Amino acid sequence: MSGKRLILMSCCAPCSCGAIKQLKDGEIENIDDFIVMFFNPNIFPESEYQKRLNEQIKYCEKLGVKYVVGDYNHDDWRNAVCGLENEPERGLRCSKCFAYRFCYAREYAKKHRFNAIASVFGVSRFKDQNQVDCAGEQSCGEIKYLPIKWNEELRNQINRETDFYRQKYCGCEFSIRK
Repeated sequence: MSGKRLILMSCCAPCSCGAIKQLKDGEIENIDDFIVMFFNPNIFPESEYQKRLNEQIKYCEKLGVKYVVGDYNHDDWRNAVCGLENEPERGLRCSKCFAYRFCYAREYAKKHRFNAIASVFGVSRFKDQNQVDCAGEQSCGEIKYLPIKWNEELRNQINRETDFYRQKYCGCEFSIRK
């Protein structure tokens, strides 16, 4: 697959840092151009969202990487997962949440001539990579979903070397660990 213009969906800087560095350094074959997309209306409260967004922007700007910030509409997201509030972490609510966010990326990709989407949603210890990949493959439609295996060692190294804000939950108000 040559000539890919990729949207990398990111949930936070600690999860995405290695993937962004790999893409910036040209370590992922056949990617001609990429942008980091921060679209996370699932993150709650909004103050938590802002902390994660600020860290993501700071890292992208440090590396000179393009990024786009999607709308923060938590009420729309809540409507999308309505009825699944009591699902456990990695349950149906997560699948629906991933699909909702991938659909947003798909529409952005069509408007801005990107032809591939990947994410770092599955690198968190709170998530399941297979669940993320299934949601991506089912939701991205004519835009190719790329289930890239990111370099975990690189991500861990960058995290050791930085002072990123690190959260203790995925972001969803229904999974906040007390």
